[in-house]
Amino acid sequence: MMFQLSSDLHRRQFMASSASALALTMVSQSTLLALGNDVQTMTLGFSTYGSRGITTEEVIPLLAKTGYDAVEITSTKGFDAAPENVAASRRKLIRQTLDDSGLKLTSIMEHTSPDSNQTVNDANLERIQRAVGLIRDITDAKDVVIQTVLGGGVWEQKRNLFVEQVGRWVEKTADSDVTICIKPHRGGGMDNPEKALWIMKQLGDPSRLRMVYDYSHYIYTGLELVPTVEQAAKKTAHIAVKDTVRTSDGKFRFELPGSAGTINFTTLIKKFYALGYRGDISCEVSGMVWSKPNYDPRQAIRTCYENISKAFRQAEVPRPNHAAKSGS
Repeated sequence: MMFQLSSDLHRRQFMASSASALALTMVSQSTLLALGNDVQTMTLGFSTYGSRGITTEEVIPLLAKTGYDAVEITSTKGFDAAPENVAASRRKLIRQTLDDSGLKLTSIMEHTSPDSNQTVNDANLERIQRAVGLIRDITDAKDVVIQTVLGGGVWEQKRNLFVEQVGRWVEKTADSDVTICIKPHRGGGMDNPEKALWIMKQLGDPSRLRMVYDYSHYIYTGLELVPTVEQAAKKTAHIAVKDTVRTSDGKFRFELPGSAGTINFTTLIKKFYALGYRGDISCEVSGMVWSKPNYDPRQAIRTCYENISKAFRQAEVPRPNHAAKSGS
């Protein structure tokens, strides 16, 4: 009898404690859902520039399975998703694949360089316009960017040409929601944020013209991380990440983001978030890496995710469907 009473008591206590735990769990989940509606997030993405050898339709679900939130699709000539390679049937399939994956299309990489030859410039404009068409066909998102470098040359000799042609791209895509993003590039005619800002200013700072921030092109040039973030943040619509290593001969090489430890991506993410940036952090694999004979794009996808998702956790910056908490 005493045993039965004791068992009943324990059972009632267990059920009560279980009910309390369930109630707390439900409150916690409700609270998290409410916070999820209010907390602004940044996405972690991967650029298909680094997945050569895998079709766009194949890489999208792979990225989603790995844990990414977003994708940048490379439409540069010679790549799988170059507009000339993507017929109407493929565009429908890519749209469906994106929808099924839950990934957000944040950017199209289409590198075009202003030139003194107007025929080249007309071809560049056509590629930009075809990239706009690709975006319209594969997503309903309204905040997709088209990113491009501006090529080499001496800044003082090229800057007016840059202004003229970039202005033309913005003007001729005015009927779209696409933002043109110019990317300062190591060794290029436009090689730092200050020059990108100058181009925007000359054009009257149009809302559909912004820059890509990629510190791998500024490190070892005398430009510090935090000051360049502060300089660029308000005019940045896309962020690319990869590592840069100085070689013994004074040159440099690019590496997978987070693999060399030369750039503090935790600080980069945290600072951009504090300054109001809510776009994509896109893992970019340099041609210096993917052109190697033993390059494995699937391993690169995993390594990039491990390294930069860790930086997000350490920065305590929220991602869609990911709690913002510190971690190693």
